[in-house]
Amino acid sequence: MSAFDEDLFLKGLAQRKATLGAEYVEKNLAAADEFTRPFQEAMTAWCWGFGWGDDVIDPKTRSMMNLSMIGALGKMHEWELHCRGAINNGVTKDEIRAIIHVIGIYCGVPQALECFRAARKVLEAEGLL
Repeated sequence: MSAFDEDLFLKGLAQRKATLGAEYVEKNLAAADEFTRPFQEAMTAWCWGFGWGDDVIDPKTRSMMNLSMIGALGKMHEWELHCRGAINNGVTKDEIRAIIHVIGIYCGVPQALECFRAARKVLEAEGLL
């Protein structure tokens, strides 16, 4: 890991696990090979260590921002993953619904419907529906 500050990577790893769950993160890192490992390390240090690592915006707000942005991009696999993370960071079912309403207004009804489908799957799995 010579390309990264070890402290930033470790800070990112802790935040990534807190949001997405240690089991998911450890499985994801264990599946990395010499082709994908550099990206996994960079993403953990940069996205989770640098991006999520300051205290200016709390994790719940960051999760809400992520759902909005990822929903706007239509990256539904990542949206579902971050929906679980948002719940871990204290985002409520009603807040997820409100976020999807905004996605529908700015990104269109079909995208909101995709988000509702993904949210239902996550909320049912978490026992919240």
